[in-house]
Amino acid sequence: MNKNTTRLRRGLFSALAIVIALIWVFPVYWMLNSSFLPNRTLQSFTPTWLPFGGSLRNYARVIDDGSFLQALSMSATITIIVVFVCLLFAFLAAVAISRYRFKGRRGFVLAVLLIQMLPAEGLFIAQYKMMSSLGMINRIPGVALIYTAAVVPFTIWMLRGFVAGIPADLEEAGMVDGLSRTQAFFRITFPLLAPGLVASGVYAFLQAWNEFTVALVILQSESSQTLPLWLRGFIQASATRETDWGQVMAASTLVAVPVIIFFILVQGRMTSGLVSGAVKG
Repeated sequence: MNKNTTRLRRGLFSALAIVIALIWVFPVYWMLNSSFLPNRTLQSFTPTWLPFGGSLRNYARVIDDGSFLQALSMSATITIIVVFVCLLFAFLAAVAISRYRFKGRRGFVLAVLLIQMLPAEGLFIAQYKMMSSLGMINRIPGVALIYTAAVVPFTIWMLRGFVAGIPADLEEAGMVDGLSRTQAFFRITFPLLAPGLVASGVYAFLQAWNEFTVALVILQSESSQTLPLWLRGFIQASATRETDWGQVMAASTLVAVPVIIFFILVQGRMTSGLVSGAVKG
């Protein structure tokens, strides 16, 4: 009876998990499917579930839009800057908080948490005035600076947990074997932080790549737009005539593809299990 109940429960949970997964995956599939189909097919009453007879024409038309490559370059540049700077500062701060005891340590940790409670919308006016006074409106450094300031607190908190989860005994054992403190840290502890660095990097990447509202406030020129701003403009331009949903879906896919590729590349490292496994060894 207990075995049957357990099997039934597992079956129900599995079925529920499959349904939830389909709900999440279907919009992505529909976006990809629609991006290959002509507009007349998408406007028909009979849905087309598979892109038979589809083509890359929608993608070609989107890429032919001269502002797309410019927006792609700008988004990529901002994202790389934000990820690199955030990981650098968050790594140093997380190590300092977790490994050392200093005056004001608790206050710093509390400040990191309190910053996360501030609504981003409440800072827009101050951010705009600050960037305007610094001459950074419509410039990459201005947006990258705001993104970094918004992302660093959470990445510090995230990396702090990973650093604290690695026993200092590992470094001490390395020092017994003749390594200096710096060598022990970078040869023993730093490799074990790879999952934490990847997870923090993914968070910073998503925040910088997908952010819309700050970019809308700071980047007011059509020649300086990130991909989310470009996609909004592309949809609005399409709405002035008969909306070509195939091109809209192709544009949305092109914006989402870098995120998908990034996840595929780093998914194997996004686990803290490597840390616990190394400690047990």
